[in-house]
Amino acid sequence: MEIQELTTFGSLKESGYKSKSIKDELRQNLLKKIRNEESAFEGIHGYDNTVIPELERAILSKHNINFLGLRGQAKTRLARMMVNLLDEWIPVVEGSEINDDPFHPISRYAKELLQEKGDDTPISWVHRNDRFFEKLATPDVTVADIIGDVDPIKAANLKLSYADDRVIHYGMIPRANRSIFVINELPDLQARIQVALFNILQEGDIQIRGFKLRLPLDMQFIFTANPEDYTNRGSIVTPLKDRIGSQILTHYPMTVKTARTITQQEAKLDPVQKEMIHVPELAKDLLEQISFEARDHEYIDSRSGISARLSITAYENLLSTAERRGVKNGENKTLLRLGDFLGVIPSITGKIELVYEGEQEGSAAVAMELIGEAVKTLFPTMFPKIEKLSKPDAEDPYAEIVEWFFAESGFELMDETSDKEYREALESIPALDNLIAKYQPKVPKEDRYFLKEFILWGLVEYKRLNKFRFAEGMQFKDMYGSYIEGLRNND
Repeated sequence: MEIQELTTFGSLKESGYKSKSIKDELRQNLLKKIRNEESAFEGIHGYDNTVIPELERAILSKHNINFLGLRGQAKTRLARMMVNLLDEWIPVVEGSEINDDPFHPISRYAKELLQEKGDDTPISWVHRNDRFFEKLATPDVTVADIIGDVDPIKAANLKLSYADDRVIHYGMIPRANRSIFVINELPDLQARIQVALFNILQEGDIQIRGFKLRLPLDMQFIFTANPEDYTNRGSIVTPLKDRIGSQILTHYPMTVKTARTITQQEAKLDPVQKEMIHVPELAKDLLEQISFEARDHEYIDSRSGISARLSITAYENLLSTAERRGVKNGENKTLLRLGDFLGVIPSITGKIELVYEGEQEGSAAVAMELIGEAVKTLFPTMFPKIEKLSKPDAEDPYAEIVEWFFAESGFELMDETSDKEYREALESIPALDNLIAKYQPKVPKEDRYFLKEFILWGLVEYKRLNKFRFAEGMQFKDMYGSYIEGLRNND
């Protein structure tokens, strides 16, 4: 018989079941995973040598935990994954509002029922997935919401005096007894509500409308907070911080490779998109580099954070841009283009907070600048660096490309053009093939067209070519020719 099939307290005792606190459950199950060299936080990337070890030490120390970090740093996901470290099933006194442990009852209801029925006391079982509770701290949260309040309807129905503790309606925290309870954005919680948590965290008693109940709740508290919240919206009161055992700092991915892994894991793509669109590895790196540029950009308020969701939604938009173009052209397969990156701008503008100068530029212009900066950063990793000043007799690997544009009146890449026309347009510049053959000869054939376009964008960012955006596409020209044309127009 499975243990969760037992239905009475007596049969539970006969089975040899031993009751444990939630912190002991987490600790013992984590130790098993560590001994078996299993990951307790599968799917969390970039934290192997930083956040995860600190979190495991906090669990082993039986601490309540505060995750401190900017948005989009997997704070809530880490908290939710701790559910996997709980025992699969736990017994509770049937009918208990607060998941009373039959071995250690704390509510009046459970104590009286056990006293009355003894070993015949009915028990029920709670699965670990039902032992996770979460509350977003907002200014309208009250003590009644999270701790409890007197219920006049219950008093009337049961014909009880308000002096009787049975008139109490328990709030979210008592009802989450023997569970993981997460309070997100803790600084947003009013100071008086934070004060109400003091005794629950340390002494195990609660006060409701003059009732002081000794309820040694068995809970694992997890809090999340953004460092900016300490100054912008509120603060964590010092006595509460003092009662939180471990404060763990989270961070953004430190490398493009890690960021790519997260994006590929989290992006919700339709199978048709995966089958239809060829995405070069360089395009994936370029997409992630946009977030890295945003975190250091002078027009963006870095204190608010650049969420990992920027890259995830941008990747989804990127493939949708290519898919839409391919479908319009009646193509079953299509190559991703650098021009498709214009389709990710809506994913960027909604996830960046601009400083005053950035607001003057406009969010779309800043997003476009981020794409250009990402190209500029990755360009020297694949081709010779373009110096602002070089010796007169120095070899210029880009001279042949620049001369081609000097001889031509202009080169255009249309947004909605077919793959065939796109290839033919880029093949019309032989100098691009020569540069790739010399510096990136091992690039797969299907990636070469994206790389050619990347070279053009790179030369624009390094001021060797000019790029102009018009309604249907992009035009590239040489710098000198553009200057002469500008003079002619002025005349």
